[in-house]
Amino acid sequence: QVQLVESGGGLVQPGGSLRLSCAASGSIYNAYVMGWYRQAPGEQRDLVANITYGGTITYADSVKGRFAISRDNAENTWYLQMNSLKPEDTAVYYCNARVITSKSTGYRNLEVWGQGTLVTVSS
Repeated sequence: QVQLVESGGGLVQPGGSLRLSCAASGSIYNAYVMGWYRQAPGEQRDLVANITYGGTITYADSVKGRFAISRDNAENTWYLQMNSLKPEDTAVYYCNARVITSKSTGYRNLEVWGQGTLVTVSS
């Protein structure tokens, strides 16, 4: 019913920048929280940043001042601008959304995940 498609990962040198994008499609009435998580090898999946429909933002301490999340409510699309990247930022990044589906699908409350995109920070 709801799909997330990510783009923008890749290989970057330390100190470089990348921008991730995530687009939600399907039977969406409201995407009330949109966010990004990451998972390094052998580690758990952790929150990087999220943003509510009203614009309230939460960042993990490790990315504050370096990463910026933004969203386009009209397009159900959100972004993660990553600057001053460090090797420890290397991980698979997953976009995440908490949505209310449309009236025709019963106003269901869903949590949806993207397929993941690999970000590698290395010289």
